[in-house]
Amino acid sequence: MRRIAIAVDEIDWHAQAIAGAFAKAGAAVVSFRLGDCAFQTDHLHGLAIPGFDEALPDAVFVRTVSGGSFEEVTRRLGVLHALRELGVPVWNDARAIERCVDKSMTSFLLANAGVPTPLTWTVEGIEAARATVARETVAGTLVLKPLFGSQGRGLRLIERVEDLPDAALVQGVFYLQRYVPPADGFRDHRLLVCNGTVIAAMTRRADSWITNVRCGGRPEPLSPEPDMIDLALRAADCVGAHYAGVDMIRAPDGRALVLEVNSMPAWRGLQTVSDHPVADHLAATLLRGLR
Repeated sequence: MRRIAIAVDEIDWHAQAIAGAFAKAGAAVVSFRLGDCAFQTDHLHGLAIPGFDEALPDAVFVRTVSGGSFEEVTRRLGVLHALRELGVPVWNDARAIERCVDKSMTSFLLANAGVPTPLTWTVEGIEAARATVARETVAGTLVLKPLFGSQGRGLRLIERVEDLPDAALVQGVFYLQRYVPPADGFRDHRLLVCNGTVIAAMTRRADSWITNVRCGGRPEPLSPEPDMIDLALRAADCVGAHYAGVDMIRAPDGRALVLEVNSMPAWRGLQTVSDHPVADHLAATLLRGLR
């Protein structure tokens, strides 16, 4: 029986769904917190994972990496790096998580690979941010996003220099992206990629420009067009993710643009408009790779 470790913060809906999917597929499941792991050089593998004594799991599924101090997060990601070095398959590994959590790196990788994405500028300090806004708002509105953030929190439109917040509110880093005006109401799209296949998709429609489900966005079924599927697969490949939630939008000229890539995507809203259990597909694909 395969032993699968699931990295979680708490046993929420997603943790229960993925654990149940692995169990249904015949695997033994152990949920654990990365903060509870320890580097121990007197252990057989130099790493102590709750529930495994001196053994290693057959694979690790990362649902969440809890926040904390720079040192705490670095150590938790270090555990994932160590598991990969030990030959344990990790979905997603620390490299993919680091590339997606840092929005500036995601934007860099997308643009460097030729994946269409809105123009983006990331600078440190209020003076550099003011200079960027003064220069770029001549061509249109910008969106300020937290460099590390998700679920629509902390987003704001920037139309002039005075719209910028104090540097302390963004930890000194300003991630600015060209705002894409809606072509047909406020909506964007989420495609869920798993090992080179789009397994589910939805449109998120809202009454304002922030479309995240947590902020009131309404999931709608989506049959993605070929160009969207192509971009989603390329975007996931850019960051090295086994599974990823790829957010994109149609520009007024009809082009699809990738906004973000999520290496630990939620799928509860997506599941409401999908005919097939997302968690079952993720678990089955990971286990099939082990065989």
